Amino acid sequence: MTVDPTLLDDLAWRGLLAHTTDLDALREAFSSRSVRYYVGFDPTAPSLHMGHLVQVMTARRLQEAGHTPYLLVGGATGMIGDPRDSGERTLNTADTVVEWTARVRAQLEPFLSFDGDNAATMVNNADWTREMSVIDFLRDVGKHFPVNRMLARDTVKRRLESGISYTEFSYVLLQSMDFLELHRRHGVELQFGGSDQWGNLTAGAELVRRTTGEHVHAFGTPLMTKADGTKYGKTEGGALWLDPTMLSPYAFHQFWLNVEDEKVGELLRVFTFLSREEIEALEARHLEKPFAREAQKTLADAVTTFVHGAEETEQAKAAAAALFGGGDLASLAPATLAAALREAGTTTVPRGDGLPTASDLLVASGLARSRGEARRTVAEGGAYVNNERVTDADAAVAESDLIDGAWLVLRRGKKKFAGVEVR
Repeated sequence: MTVDPTLLDDLAWRGLLAHTTDLDALREAFSSRSVRYYVGFDPTAPSLHMGHLVQVMTARRLQEAGHTPYLLVGGATGMIGDPRDSGERTLNTADTVVEWTARVRAQLEPFLSFDGDNAATMVNNADWTREMSVIDFLRDVGKHFPVNRMLARDTVKRRLESGISYTEFSYVLLQSMDFLELHRRHGVELQFGGSDQWGNLTAGAELVRRTTGEHVHAFGTPLMTKADGTKYGKTEGGALWLDPTMLSPYAFHQFWLNVEDEKVGELLRVFTFLSREEIEALEARHLEKPFAREAQKTLADAVTTFVHGAEETEQAKAAAAALFGGGDLASLAPATLAAALREAGTTTVPRGDGLPTASDLLVASGLARSRGEARRTVAEGGAYVNNERVTDADAAVAESDLIDGAWLVLRRGKKKFAGVEVR
């Protein structure tokens, strides 16, 4: 298998190496052979999110450079969950973890290749923990973990005052055992993950060394933060989920479209497969004309296509254009339109004895504070229903105006719009 000797330099340029074990040893491994590596995903929610996407795309980079991926879904570790700074996790039921494990596996499958010389392999750590006795676990794994080192871990130190259960305290042993098992069973010699997992990553490498005498590798990717230092990964509605039923492709596309100018270059490096030359040229054009938002548009299109496909990306772009008067609303898929309008803010209006008037809709949607203001907006030519200018404030909308039999798009001026669902 031919490997790309420039991989480590590319990862460094993209800012994906927040921490590493011996860098020279890792470079030698990447340059000389197809390295078997793994990255883990705990099913502590029904979907992966933006933080996981960093790991997914990094795994893809390594595979495309000739290395061999093992994707671990934590059917065992997901029963516990990695300790958090904020307090004890609520443990999910076994049935929930099984269901979420299946969902996460299905989400991961499209992102890597499961064919060819360096085909990906999916594994579940429940396979080697399910039958293991407590005594075997304590003797074979626990004896390699000095308690003083475990107490020195940052998360544990922060939790000691408020309290941490033995369950969460012991999580590092389970994750470390994953590295050991994958090394024994499949010859895996590298683990990577987020930099907040660095203690777990190095503990796994140390367990392999203590148990087998062999040296393995680890690296940690940076946590994504906004310009003000707060974490990325949230939209107005919650986490930036990859599951389209939990966050619509339209909302997903809008998130990337609206990232800060100061961060767009960093995000292009991490979340796209554009080359260094392409990204640097794009950044130069962005510095000259930031108002054109070419960098954000390229980022949004690339990430949405990777996660949701080209068709959903085009629908998201068409929806944004149509909402602001630049496209045909009727041509949008009903689900895309509904998702876009929910993001903008929607109002439900009863049919009553007939359909409402334009002035009623402007008031109900909050685009006008009163019927008088609504009428003035219409008179000034600034009110639109489904991108058609309203000329009579007191005329009821027609049944034929309802998109998909229920939706209307209201706009006041060029930038203020809202959705109305007529029931």
